[in-house]
Amino acid sequence: MNQKRTFGSILTILGILGIIAGALGFLQIGGLGLSKMNSLVPFLVGLIFFFAGINLVKTTGDRA
Repeated sequence: MNQKRTFGSILTILGILGIIAGALGFLQIGGLGLSKMNSLVPFLVGLIFFFAGINLVKTTGDRA
């Protein structure tokens, strides 16, 4: 498997986890202990990772 696609998949998964952590922190669910303003940081980092991973997977071409 292509290394760029693998790294893009990892970034996408980390992005999804960051978005979920930020959303749970914003709703004050779970034991994260984040305030509403502090929950923006993992949410924004998750969005950056998610879109970077999706873009990396999408733009990487397949080689035979």
